[in-house]
Formats: sequence, C-alpha cells, structure tokens
Amino acid sequence: MEKNIQIKVDKWLNENYDDDTKNEIRNLTINNEKELIDSFYKELEFGTGGLRGIMGAGTNRMNKYTVGAAAQGLSNYIIKFFGEKEKIKVAVAYDSRNNSRFFAETVSNIFSANGFEVFLFDALRPTPELSFAVRYLNCKAGVVITASHNPKEYNGFKAYWNDGGQIVPPHDKNIIVEVNKISEIEQIKFEAIKAHIYIIGEEIDNIYLKKIKELSISPEIIEKNSDLKIVYTAIHGSGVNLVPKVLKNFGFKNVYTVKEQDISDGNFPTVNSPNPENADALEMAVNLAKEIDADLVLATDPDADRVGIAVKDNNEKFILLNGNQTASVLIYYLIKKKFENNLLKGNEYIVKTIVTSELLVEIAKKYKVEYFDVLTGFKYIAEIIKENEGKKLFIGGGEESYGYLAGEFVRDKDAVMASALIAETAAWAKENGKSFYEQLIEIYVKFGFFKETLVNIVKKGKEGAEEIKKMMSDYRKNHLVEIAGMKVVEIKDYLIQESVNMINGTKSPINLPKADVIQFFIEDGTKVTVRPSGTEPKIKFYIGLKETLNSKEDFEEINKIADEKLNNIKKSLNLL
Repeated sequence: MEKNIQIKVDKWLNENYDDDTKNEIRNLTINNEKELIDSFYKELEFGTGGLRGIMGAGTNRMNKYTVGAAAQGLSNYIIKFFGEKEKIKVAVAYDSRNNSRFFAETVSNIFSANGFEVFLFDALRPTPELSFAVRYLNCKAGVVITASHNPKEYNGFKAYWNDGGQIVPPHDKNIIVEVNKISEIEQIKFEAIKAHIYIIGEEIDNIYLKKIKELSISPEIIEKNSDLKIVYTAIHGSGVNLVPKVLKNFGFKNVYTVKEQDISDGNFPTVNSPNPENADALEMAVNLAKEIDADLVLATDPDADRVGIAVKDNNEKFILLNGNQTASVLIYYLIKKKFENNLLKGNEYIVKTIVTSELLVEIAKKYKVEYFDVLTGFKYIAEIIKENEGKKLFIGGGEESYGYLAGEFVRDKDAVMASALIAETAAWAKENGKSFYEQLIEIYVKFGFFKETLVNIVKKGKEGAEEIKKMMSDYRKNHLVEIAGMKVVEIKDYLIQESVNMINGTKSPINLPKADVIQFFIEDGTKVTVRPSGTEPKIKFYIGLKETLNSKEDFEEINKIADEKLNNIKKSLNLL
C-alpha cells in the first residue's frame, strides 16, 4: 500500500473516530485491501455541486465525517460571506437512500451549532422542493441529501445558494477552499443546538403544489380529457406523495401507481438501478400500463428531479422516450400554446445544455423565442434565470438527462412539475386527435428529424479515474480529423475555451465557463460530445444527428437510416 494511503488509514484508526468506523476499516484491512485503497486513496472531492460517493468508512467515502466536513466548510463560508451579524436561515431535505435521514440530521446539527436557523423536512422530499423552500423561506443556503439516480451504494450532499439554484462561481470554488481547510474532526461542530432546528412539512408542500398548478396553460383541455390514464412509479423514491397529488390537482382522475415501488427503500429492491433512463426501472410500470391500457407512463428517480416516460407508438406498443424527445414535445407545447393564447410578449426565452437536442433551438426560432446554450448541469440553467430575472421571462428548459423545468419559483430540474406538465401535454395531444408519440413525429416533420444517443463507458475506482483522464488527454493531443469517413469541420474544447475551424484553421473563444468537455462537429451536421461524468465513474459520448423527414409515413425508413449512421459513428469511435 502507498505510504500516503497508509498514513490516512492509521489516522482514522488511532484518532477520535467512532468504533463502528474503525471496525469497518479493520475488516477491510484484513479482507479487502483493494477496497481499502479505493476508500482512502484520495479525499472525496467537494466539487462544484457538493459531494457524491459510495457510502462507507474512509476519506473517499460518504460518511459522518466527510459529510460533516462539507457541512462545516459550507457553514464557515456562509458566515464569511454574509457576516456574523446577519440572521442566517438554511433548509435541509433528503431522499429515500440509506443513511439519508442520518446525514440530513448530521448536517442540520452542524448548521444549528454554527448559529443558523435550520428548516429540516419531517420526511423525505423531492430535491426541487428544497430549491423552492430555500427561496420561499428566504434562506441563505440549502442542502439536500441525495445521490439522484446513482446505484444504491451511493449517497450525496448537494448544496444550494440563496437563489434556490445549485452553487455556481464564485461561491463553488470559495466553498471548496473552506471545506478543504477542515483537516481535523475537532474542527466540525457536531453538537446540535436543538432550539435552532425547526421541522417543516405539509405546509411547504401545499404552497409548492399550488405554485405548480398555476403553470397549467390548458385547464379546459385537461377537464375534457380528465380520463387520461396515467401510470406513475416513484421507483422507491421521494416523488411517491407529491407526484400523484399534483396530477390530481391538475384534474387527472385516472392515476395508477405501482404499489410495490411506492415503498420508500434505499435498497431499491425491484430494480437494478433507480434510473428512469433505464428500461428495467420502468418495467413494472409499463406492465401495469399494458394491463389497464394506459395513455402515459411516468417514472421519477429517488430525489424526484428527473422523470422518464413511456408512451404508445404507432403499433400500440409502449416505448420509452429519451430526454431529448420528451423535452422537445414539452417545450413545443409550452411555446405553441402560449403563442396561440397571445401570451408571448417578445421577452421570453428557453435554456438547454450543450449536449441537449438542437431541435429545441429550431422550435424556439420558429416562434421568435430567445434561447440559451449552457454547460451540462441544471445549475447553469438556474444561473441564466437569475441573470434575466425581472428582465425576461423563462418559459422552460431542459437537459437530455431527463431534467425539465418551467416557471421561475424553482431553480433546479423538477420532476414533480414536469410530470404534471407532461400529462397536460399528453391531454393536449389527445384533444387534437393525436397520441404523444404522434405529436413527436409531427414535430419532426415540421422541424427535421433529430436523433440522439448516449454511450456510457464505466471505469471504476482509482484505475478507472486515471483511464478516463488519459482518454480525455488523448482526444486533446490527437484531434480527430474524421469520424465514420466524414470530415470533422469544427472542434470545441471547453477546457481551454476555444473553438477551432478545421477547414481554415481559424480559432475563436467559447464564452462559457471552463469544463472538461470536447465537441466534434462533422460535415453533415452531426455533433459528438465527450465528457467525463461529474457524478459517476463514467466517460460519456453524446451523438446527435439530423435527417430530413418529409412526412410521417417516411418516419420508420428515416429512423432506420439514422440508426445505421449512429452505429457507424459508434464503431468509428470504438464504442461498439
């Protein structure tokens, strides 16, 4: 074992850590040295959004001490930024994961010990409701304990600032500095001041749900189609109470839930992974939908900030839509209905991420709605909303990873809100004699057939992290000049914030924050984006292309052509 790792192991065994932690480390020392190395080879990094990692003992794991250091470092920065005399309020929420309540109480205790008023939710709640609560309660910051859609062994600490959005520059780097100063557990104020902790719950739910209801554009259409059959699954997560409630509030009468997955359980016993991007996570919901002949399937992840959907295709077979497809239909509905209702005043805008479908741009252009492209991560969408607050009106935004938002009272992706608006969009399509799927194809005919795919390459542990780093380095050193026999005409490197025209060699700046992302643009309009995941041991390849679709009857043929092209690109990049 490397000397620096052994020093950290010895420190945890010999200093004032609890007995359970020490016993876990001793067990790893005897039985699993590789796991021990992975647990200590680095510090669990407090990144620009907070912490996320595997639970267990060690510096590279989610536990009382790493979470405590994060909470103390954040506390120190809040006091430094706002001043000791300022009355400081913070909100804390958590999802259904193992240890989430324990970590939430740990964080609340530390905040209270630092003199803050703490608003702790009485039970699990969706992440977007934490964002709402921060704004509604005039908090300086907030924390939600969640690892989103990661596997069951993970948990996380996600930090929010006073606008309700995730931490962005300069606060992110400044908080990291403060967290990194916590080198001894004696620096962490674990002893709570209980009188500073206030329990909140249903009263916030009711206000939050009321605000979502105000986003409905077509209540009369819902009333006519209130019999729309909807199947919903919380996948053992925190959407279990609020999503059925919001659907009922919107006026939908036939909402069915998957009872086995209504049970909040951090082991996620009915799925391999609680990720609505994965088909197996929706399998039970789709089976129920077939049984009752439903119109729409909705599935939210453990912290209910992302939603996946399934709808019937032209053969009455349930298929899963990807995040780009759902975002396209939803944004199209929001813009088109506002246009038809004379609600567009000329100062509206949408926001998407650089890896999300360009179809959203085409829709915005058609209705003269401004659009913004931002880096991957909903915090950047929230930042745009903050910058334009009071000057322009945010219609909606989305990212390909199943996150959507409308309105300005929440500043993170919101699956509770999105579930209601997606159901309303389905009711609108039905009112017009179409299924959700047929509405999607109609959009393709109008704006072009955009098709995207995502390939994840998993590289776990210390060795995996080094492999991913090398892959990104190789792409930078050895620029691709062609992909699948087609010329690369432009390369954007967001780390050096530079775009290079590969035809004439000209360079231009990229006016977005630095990020470890490279994009290759091919001569036929295809876009390939490569980036390491910020939350999982993966490197991600996003591929998006466009084909002309002259009529809905041509859809299957053009879809096959697009699939063949995507496969050729994957082969060229050694992804198959």
